[in-house]
Amino acid sequence: MSNIRITKQFNFETGHALYGYDGKCRNVHGHSYKLSVTVIGTPITDTANVKLGMVIDFGDLKKMVKEDIVDVFDHATVFNKNTPHVELAQELSTRGHNVILVDYQPTSENMVIDFAEKIKKRLPEHIQLHSLKLQETETSFAEWYATDNN
Repeated sequence: MSNIRITKQFNFETGHALYGYDGKCRNVHGHSYKLSVTVIGTPITDTANVKLGMVIDFGDLKKMVKEDIVDVFDHATVFNKNTPHVELAQELSTRGHNVILVDYQPTSENMVIDFAEKIKKRLPEHIQLHSLKLQETETSFAEWYATDNN
C-alpha cells in the first residue's frame, strides 16, 4: 500500500516579543500565523472501518491541532519565561490578558519545534508527522521536517 501525505491548514493570531533582539521584533507585536500540518501514512483498507480510504480523518487531525495549538495560542501573547519579559507577562495576566510563558525565545523556528512535539504526542501509532510549516507573514515562514530530525 502506498504512503500518502495529507495536509490540514490552520490560522491563528498571536502576539510575541523577542527579548534581547536588536530589531523591531523586540517590541510586543502580533502575527496572523498560518500553520500547515502534514502527516503521512497508508489509507485504511478495512472495509468495515467507517474511515475506509483515509490516512486520518481531517476532522480528527483538526481536533488535535486545535486543542493543543490553535485554541491555546490564538489571541494570546507569548513570552520567554527565562527573561525579564516574565514581569510584563505577569502584569498583563493580572489585567486579564491571555499570556503564554514558554521555555524558549518565541521565534517561528522555536514555535514550530514546540508544535511538532505537541502534535507527535497526539497522533495515532500508524500515522507519522511528516512536516510543519509556520508562516509568520506573507513572505516569511519556518518549516520542520521529520526527515531532518531523526
